Amino acid sequence: MKKTTILWAVLNSIFLIVFNVLFFVLWDGEAGRPASVWISYGFIHFAYLMLLLAPKLIRGGKSSAVFGFSLYSISAVYFLVEFVTGIIFILVAPESRNAALWVQLCMAGLYGIMLVSHMLANESTAAAEEKRQPQIAYIKDASAKLRNLLESIGDKEAKKRVERVYDAIYSSPVKSHPDLEQKENQILQSIKDLEHAIAAGNKENIISTANSLLFSINERNNLLKSLH
Repeated sequence: MKKTTILWAVLNSIFLIVFNVLFFVLWDGEAGRPASVWISYGFIHFAYLMLLLAPKLIRGGKSSAVFGFSLYSISAVYFLVEFVTGIIFILVAPESRNAALWVQLCMAGLYGIMLVSHMLANESTAAAEEKRQPQIAYIKDASAKLRNLLESIGDKEAKKRVERVYDAIYSSPVKSHPDLEQKENQILQSIKDLEHAIAAGNKENIISTANSLLFSINERNNLLKSLH
């Protein structure tokens, strides 16, 4: 076990140790503790456990820091409110358990609703990010390949045609659609064909492939408009 893991475990245990020592040692009740006290004791431990588990509930992704902040904030606020509420019930120690049970149960329920709602929202955001990444990759990959190919073209007319293709792909919408996957793969394959034509130094083939590419890119962008 790593030293940092041990140190974190010790740090996380300090509150539990101090709280339980104070709870069991300083309690001077001779008639025993009423149910309201034990209910509060349990809810305080539950709130602290959820605070410790908050990092485990964070959805991975590009915005994981934002996800973590929202979940940790909710758990931290719940723990602080529950701790204060629980301490009040422990000190007052009402004989009836109803108030302690219902107040803290409602707080836990509200916390659960907020936590799950934020987790669902984070899942939705992360899924949208994952879906967006391949869409961005299509534009980035195609633009990078065309930019590199431009440096290899010596003929001015052929280079001008390829520049038009580069401008068209670079200015294309990043947004995509599942129905366009085949068309986008076709464009990427045509860029490979253009690369072969440039390597062979075939001016007519370069211009022909560039024109075909430009048509396919415009067609893809027009189809995208009709799909959204």
